[in-house]
Amino acid sequence: MTNPLLADWSTPFEMPPFDLISDDDYAPAMDIAMDEARANIAAIAESAEPATFENTIAALEATEDALNRVLSTFYAVAGADSNDKREALQREFAPKLSAYGSEVVENKKLYARIEAVWQAREGLDLTPEQQRLLMLKRRSFVRAGAQLSGAPEEELREVKSRLSVLGTDFMQNLLADERDWFMPLGPDDLQGLPDFVLATAKAAGAEKESDGPVVTLSRSLIVPFLQFSERRDLRQKAYEAWVARGANGGKTDNRAIAAETLKLREKRAALLGYETFADFKLETEMAKTPDAVRDLLMQVWRPAKAAADADAEVLERMLHADGWNGPLQPWDWWFYSEKRRKELHDLDEAELKPYLQLERMIAASFTCAGRLFGLEFKEIEGPRYHPDVRLWEVTRDGEHVAVFMGDYFARNSKRSGAWCTAMRVQKRHGGVAQPLVLNVCNFAKPEEGKPALLSYDDARTLFHEFGHALHQMLSDVTYESMSGTSVARDFVELPSQLYEHWLEVPAVLSEFATHAETGEPMPQDLLDRMLGASTYDMGFQTVEYVASALVDLGFHDGPAPSDPMQKQAEILEEIGMPHAIRMRHATPHFAHVFAGDGYSSGYYSYMWSEVMDADAFAAFEEAGGPFDQDVAKRLEETVLSSGGSVDAAELYTAFRGRLPGVEALLKGRGLDKAA
Repeated sequence: MTNPLLADWSTPFEMPPFDLISDDDYAPAMDIAMDEARANIAAIAESAEPATFENTIAALEATEDALNRVLSTFYAVAGADSNDKREALQREFAPKLSAYGSEVVENKKLYARIEAVWQAREGLDLTPEQQRLLMLKRRSFVRAGAQLSGAPEEELREVKSRLSVLGTDFMQNLLADERDWFMPLGPDDLQGLPDFVLATAKAAGAEKESDGPVVTLSRSLIVPFLQFSERRDLRQKAYEAWVARGANGGKTDNRAIAAETLKLREKRAALLGYETFADFKLETEMAKTPDAVRDLLMQVWRPAKAAADADAEVLERMLHADGWNGPLQPWDWWFYSEKRRKELHDLDEAELKPYLQLERMIAASFTCAGRLFGLEFKEIEGPRYHPDVRLWEVTRDGEHVAVFMGDYFARNSKRSGAWCTAMRVQKRHGGVAQPLVLNVCNFAKPEEGKPALLSYDDARTLFHEFGHALHQMLSDVTYESMSGTSVARDFVELPSQLYEHWLEVPAVLSEFATHAETGEPMPQDLLDRMLGASTYDMGFQTVEYVASALVDLGFHDGPAPSDPMQKQAEILEEIGMPHAIRMRHATPHFAHVFAGDGYSSGYYSYMWSEVMDADAFAAFEEAGGPFDQDVAKRLEETVLSSGGSVDAAELYTAFRGRLPGVEALLKGRGLDKAA
């Protein structure tokens, strides 16, 4: 019987036939697809024909089609619906894929052909897109070690192989800690919890097969618990479990993994001729240098810390007024901040929740995309890897654009966080392909028959991830490797963070923020109070993020620390980290940085992109409003459709006419007047 991963897919829009795929299919499919890719690479490298753009650079674009199809399917499922078999496969695949990648880069005949095309580029009459592909292809080979030989080449191969294993282990350890811990709540443990938190805790208890409600380490449950629970002892217990992920000792402890990872990254950079790993990593980003990153972060850190320190004084007085002696602690911040928000803005989460239904927020994100870009969304049936997954066909003027998949609810088998991935990306070379895009979130699943309700932060996350999806769906490039989100890391968050702004458009909320029981729109007074509180507690939010970004940079901008936890402590002390605020991601659970190379030396990227997104939305405000068609068209034609086919700074300048400064970001966060 043909392996379903390798067969032609007769499913709607050639989606993966999840109902036919078993976990036993992935390993043999990967081996066969990898052998096919090797044969394709060999055909290019061994060709007797002189190297040309078409027979070498463009040909490389199609060498791994089957392999990409297998892996994109597997990793989408493994991240969102893991099990023991899939975790074992991830551990098995990591060194194999690393070895294959090294084999391709170390193919001297292949690299000689790439170099020959590069040296002849001036006389090839290439289009700008082809010139860009040639540059990126050659650069990727050079940065992967193609110009090394002998012992350094072997060392780099071993380093990359080991790093691939460590990244997989780090993520699986974190998932295990998040999956295994929960805290049962008895009748005396429910003080202060509103109905929506209790309902979420009951649903979590049912999934854990507990007799009653529980608190888990899912952000959509633990944060509301910290906001509302009047049991300070339980808040402390839950909080300390949350921040201890990956640092509990035993086989799931990530601290040694982090230390080894940093040492190997330092070695990798040195083998490639860079002074530090940060120098290596940032060379291809918009920021270019560690100094530029640190300068931005410190411009934001100073006013953010001043705001957080001022807020901490107020919250500590509230703590003392409740009869507690001693300093404000991290497990107190959410609780007293929520009380203070109600005092200052007459606003609390329990009042907002019924108006932020998941279904209505999905509709809002779709409608905004329709008004801006002419997209239409129709829910469809088709194969899915989990019953929670939903499918929509995306069209424009009656023409198919993409398939969008949404997997919104938290479950034991899903890693934490939220992300966007593409099982298939847009391209034209070698046959037209249209995107198959997946958004994954971890919202609290409601009790049977009840609507799913979001916090305002949840709704922002939904819009954020959908911004990434738009970047994929509106891609219009020739070559697959430059499609969609294949851009500089500090540019990739621009479309996602920019799209968050439409959640704050009053007309959008007036239409879609409707009460779960009555169907009535959010009262104007409540809407005004909610938007008025949009920058509330921004000192805290900015401090926990920027601290994480500075620690990430500090890990990689110099010699690798032998003890990352000690280095983390030193950096936090140096910047004056407030006692009652912790890093958003402490080292043992900093998956952005240690579950792979993606955001290593790059966690600052969200802030770099925010400088642009605040300025980009201002372009709409300066024109005809948030749905100005001329600005929307320019945004699509420059930023959203171009992928990596044009340099990121050039794309932004084409959209806005200039690059922005940090002022718009500080104003957007309400930090422009902080000391």
